[in-house]
Amino acid sequence: MIAYHDREWGTPVHDDRVLFEFLILEGAQAGLSWSTILRRRDGYRRAYRGFDPAKVARFGERDVARLLADDGIIRNKAKVAWSIRNALAFLELQSERGSFAAYLWAFTGGEPIVNRPRTSADLLATTVLSDALSTDLRKRGFGFVGSTICYAFMQAVGVVNDHAATCFLAPPAAGKSPRTPGTSRR
Repeated sequence: MIAYHDREWGTPVHDDRVLFEFLILEGAQAGLSWSTILRRRDGYRRAYRGFDPAKVARFGERDVARLLADDGIIRNKAKVAWSIRNALAFLELQSERGSFAAYLWAFTGGEPIVNRPRTSADLLATTVLSDALSTDLRKRGFGFVGSTICYAFMQAVGVVNDHAATCFLAPPAAGKSPRTPGTSRR
């Protein structure tokens, strides 16, 4: 979890394959802990063909059976079915907007929202923005994209920066110089 926090969480992502990966992983996480999903991430990458949405969109009944038998992932029938439907919707959105990243980042004008919570108690589970993203994705045929999942997704891919004000990865307060990711916390 520390390596994930220090190297990935909250880092702005503009790569559609990575965005698709996080969208599928966040949906798989519903009702489970994020650490459970991270432990299975390599299994997901293998099972979902490197999270290539075009490949996942072509998954058929044999692939569904393969996924449901794969102990390297969460074997939930609804989550597996929705992951394939989400791949189809993802490709449609890419076609419409040029990229999923362009669609996603348009919600914030292309810039991360920086919250600088003081403690983990200040972190939110949903926001007006996650509500809007969830609603729009559902209208476009996505599933397992409730507001809480969308907010966790936006945090993971850096659309929202919720690093605590005391975290070495928190954006600097106005007038302060930034710290370099990967440097000591002390």
